[in-house]
Parts: sequence; C-alpha cells; structure tokens
Amino acid sequence: MTSATRPGEWVDTALGLADIGPGTFDMRISTDRYTSREYQRREREAIWMRVWQIAGRVDDLPKVGDWMEYRIFDQSFVIARGKDEKFRGFVNACRHRGNVLCTGRTGNAKRGFLCRYHLWSYDLDGRLRGVLRENLAGPIDKDENSLIEVPVDTFAGFIFINPDPQAAPLSEWIGDEIADMLAPYHLDEMVTVMNVREPLDCNWKVVMDAFEEGYHINGIHPQLLSVIAIDPATSRYRFFEHHSVAMAPFEVQGASPEKQVEGILALPDTFPSTAAVLPRFTELVKQYQTEDGSLEFPDGISARTLLQHATRDTLTGIGLDVSGLTDAQMSDNHGWVLFPNFFMTIRAGECHVIMAVPHPDGDPNRCIWHVASYMYLPPEHRDAFTVDLIEVDEPGSYKYFEALHQDYVQMPRQQLGLRNNRLDHMTLVKEEVVIGHYHSVIDRYMKGQR
Repeated sequence: MTSATRPGEWVDTALGLADIGPGTFDMRISTDRYTSREYQRREREAIWMRVWQIAGRVDDLPKVGDWMEYRIFDQSFVIARGKDEKFRGFVNACRHRGNVLCTGRTGNAKRGFLCRYHLWSYDLDGRLRGVLRENLAGPIDKDENSLIEVPVDTFAGFIFINPDPQAAPLSEWIGDEIADMLAPYHLDEMVTVMNVREPLDCNWKVVMDAFEEGYHINGIHPQLLSVIAIDPATSRYRFFEHHSVAMAPFEVQGASPEKQVEGILALPDTFPSTAAVLPRFTELVKQYQTEDGSLEFPDGISARTLLQHATRDTLTGIGLDVSGLTDAQMSDNHGWVLFPNFFMTIRAGECHVIMAVPHPDGDPNRCIWHVASYMYLPPEHRDAFTVDLIEVDEPGSYKYFEALHQDYVQMPRQQLGLRNNRLDHMTLVKEEVVIGHYHSVIDRYMKGQR
C-alpha cells in the first residue's frame, strides 16, 4: 500500500463545517425520544429488531462449543462457535416447550445444546438431534423443529447479530468503503484491555450523543485543553447512509513548544496507553532543546508531529504493521459511529469503544452502557494484557479513567433535565452535526424507511 492510497487520507478532501449547509440535518431534536415509553416501544420494533448490533468479540468464543448469550429488551439469543469454526446465532429457546436453553452469560456446549426441561438436544448448528423417548413421542419433524436461527457475522474482530431473519448481509451494512478505511488499524488483531458494563440512569441515546461531539470538552474535560482544543475549522467529517466518522487534530493551536510538550507528557493521566510512546517522544524532543533548556521547533515541527514520529517508531519497533496508516493517524483519533449504538475513537495501536442499549426493564430513563478499550500488541504480549468483562452492580464502585468518569457523571444529569415536560426539544449547534446526522438515521428507521 503506497502513501498515495492510504485510506486515512480521506481527511484531506473531507467536509469541514463550512461545507455543511444549513438544513442538511434537523438540528432540533425532540426530547420525547429520550423519555417516552411509547417512543421506546416503537423504537424497539423499528430499530432494535431490525439492525446489526455488536454482541461481543471473536476472542470471547475461542473454542468449539463456546457460546454467549445476547439480550436486547426481553429477547434472548445464543451465539456459538460450531465444529466447523463458524459462528451461528439462535433464538435462546427450545422448540419443544420454549424453555431457555442457555442460562448465564457464557459457557461451553461442545457436545451441543441440551434442554434441561425435557432433555431435547441440538447440535451446534442448531439441528434437533434427540428427543426423549423418541419412539413414543409421535411424529416429530426434526428439520422443522431445529433451533430458530438468526443472522450472525463478524467484522473487525467483533461478532454482530441481527434479530431480523431478512437482514441484509453485514458486509453490505458496513460497506466496502468503511471496511477499507478501518482495515489498516488491524482491529481484528487487537486485544481487550478494558471491558466494563454498567446500568446508567439515562437513555441509551444520551450516551451516544455525548460521544459524538467535542463541544463539551471545555465544560466537562478541562484537563484535555492542554493537548486538544476542538477547532471547528480543522474538524473533518464523512457521512454515510447509516454511519459516520469525524476527526479533530490532536493539537492545541498557538501554544508554545513547552506547553505542547507538557500536554503530551500528561496524556497518560487520561489515556494510559500513551505511556509506552513517551520515552521515544522525549528523545525526539531533546533534539530541539536549547542551551537554556527552552524548546525551539522549526517550521513543520510540533509536539504533535513528534508524537506521530514516536508512535510510528515505537509500534514498528515491536513488530506491528502500521504502514497503512498516515502520520496523522499516529496521533489523531477518528471518531466512528456505527448505527445504532457503537461509538469508537481509534488511532494507531489502540481504540476505545462506547456502546449503549436500552435497559431490559423497559424504562427509557435507564440504559446499559458498555465501555471497552483495545490495543494492538505483539502476539507474545496479548495474553498478559487481556481482561475479562466486569459487570458493575453498585453505582460508582468502578473507577473509570478521568475523562470517562467525567462523562459518566454528566450523562445522568442531562437525563434529569430532559425529563422536564416543558422541554420539548433540544437545539444543536453546528459543531454537533454528527448528532444531527445520527438522529436523521433514527428518524428514517422510526418512519420505516431505513
């Protein structure tokens, strides 16, 4: 792959805010979609029973027979790795009397699924294998009474499921262009280094909205201002039919070299994975230190470009392939939204994912959020850094890193405000155009247009 064909160069010709005309998206968002039980009831059928959604990672089911349950509202599905290594999804119910087949979050059914009620058994491909006292059971068509299959597929190391049996293929849903843009990051080779799921007192779309804009950084994340100040003039956007990606350069314009470096050195307080790059970064900075200890960067050099250089050197030095990524992708996070509930910031070597689903109790003022981080590591180090899922039952008991904790505290506050009856809509500013696009997709689904 030559530098001229790197997918990350989309930013060079992408839309800026000035290119997005008034009225492109509706910037008045009704508040009933966050608080109304009736809206959530319609949302369940129009969106959640119709879309591809992430159930887990391929690494969650490494062995034949490994299975996981995926629940959305009161619907339960089981995804298993078959003897042919293929992933399949089924309605989590025996075809005899509807008893749940798999209980718990994960397990292994190497010999197939067994209903504990009347001992009907199924192969890993879902075929009905055995019926208790089959010679006395009467005519049972095993083909017609196999498990009900649901579409399952994988992309970028994630396992996707779609409750809709008529769903278009996942590859069509993602699209070739998005697949090409994400391929150089090697998401499928990343390992899970943080994995937390917890109920939150806010609507699932409050979570999605919160991570689709940087307008709140000054108010909620002031500590980040030393390394990133969202400049609307430099942010770039790509909008697809259902999905989007945005980028804001990881740099504070106009700051002195010392302040730029100070901000980079403080990054591990908020983004721990950056610590591995700092030794090389410090080496590069020393080249521009004067006799009195101050820094002088020539034209074309900044703390950002040195961070990019250090990141590429560090990752390449441990045997990782970042050749398909641009220099800007060494430092700049790209914020991806995959409809309906997946937000990801990704740069060379790592990504952070936020997902949210409606709370299974049906209360639109609650949701389950799922936060995870992934790192691209040499094979010999992957096991040492991989973590299991943490299910948080006691609010506030899990300590998120600083920036994430600030969002964690803020989102329920917004939900409290949205519950006021007199507030019938939110008004977005232009910098929140990704939210505008996102809700335009919601509107299409709610109208049955998709």
